[in-house]
Amino acid sequence: MQQFNTLSGLAEYIQRDVVEEIAVQSLDLREIEQEILATRFSKSLFLGCTLSDNLLHHLLPDNFVFPVLDVPFNSYPSSLYNKYSLYNDFDPSRPETYLRTLDHVVYEYYQQSLERLSIKDTLAQRLHDHSITDSLHDYIKRYDEKKLVAIMGGHRVKRTDEMYLQVARLSKMLTEEGYLMLSGGGPGAMEATHAGAWMAGRTDEEMLEAIEILKEAPVYSHPKWLATAFDMMDRFPDPEFESLGIPTWHYGHELPTPLATHIAKYFENSVREEGLLAIAKGGVIFTPGSAGTMQEVFQDLAQNHYESYGYASPMIFLDIEFWTKQRPIFPIIQQMSDQGDLMNLNLGLYDQNEEVREHLRKFSG
Repeated sequence: MQQFNTLSGLAEYIQRDVVEEIAVQSLDLREIEQEILATRFSKSLFLGCTLSDNLLHHLLPDNFVFPVLDVPFNSYPSSLYNKYSLYNDFDPSRPETYLRTLDHVVYEYYQQSLERLSIKDTLAQRLHDHSITDSLHDYIKRYDEKKLVAIMGGHRVKRTDEMYLQVARLSKMLTEEGYLMLSGGGPGAMEATHAGAWMAGRTDEEMLEAIEILKEAPVYSHPKWLATAFDMMDRFPDPEFESLGIPTWHYGHELPTPLATHIAKYFENSVREEGLLAIAKGGVIFTPGSAGTMQEVFQDLAQNHYESYGYASPMIFLDIEFWTKQRPIFPIIQQMSDQGDLMNLNLGLYDQNEEVREHLRKFSG
């Protein structure tokens, strides 16, 4: 089914007598009312469009018209988010202005919706997440699927930690080699992924300067965590490369990093986690983390064992000491793989970024 989210594209397409089985998303159709009234539509979807009474009467008999729902967000977003749409009206010099951004308003609504358990709220959220998934897959079509690499890791990693800098340098290096870097889109190691991608194409000295700006607010609970990210982007604007963050309002107290140029933010965390691991067909790099990272390890393990998405992708563990001593998960996985209890695994355990790069190069060809 062909989709339209611009009036110009729709107006050009409907220059015919009959239009069948198209989807039109979040458009004000009153602006091309006469053209639509002159066209017969059949078996088409109209999602969250603004319609006059005449247009509604014209479309209703043979089409599916989904109304705009009374919630503080677009239930049918036609594109991914970014720092401008999520953090609209944010003023870095006044960190308290975050409270009036779309991100915060939606998080407050989401928290209240968990108490109401309204069918309207749950429907609006599911429709929203469906549209985000649709936009997400449209976006990643631009990349070789074996160049989609995710970095997983803890949100508690501080901007002052050595691991933060190592992840940023790794992401910068891989981005410059043509990989699209993905993460859960939050703070810590996730943010470091996007900091590195943002600085790709610049010198290492410039990246160190950028991270020095971020260090003023080392953790996501610091009141200037978001403001310093905007300060860094103002100092180094117009990134040469893109990156993709996939956060969730389920963990809305952890702000999504604005350093991701494209943001697929979800309500349903299970959909978000499954989707992130599913699209990272170029491999997943696991950096030190706690419960959430452990969950992602075993979820990715199952996907690769069963080749759920066509083939197994690299599972790379960064920090030998952590994954063999502090959280000795890797030796168990390796042993089960060697014994044939786990199949199809492509495992790596490294300390150095260059080793990770070589592993990914061999896989992606």
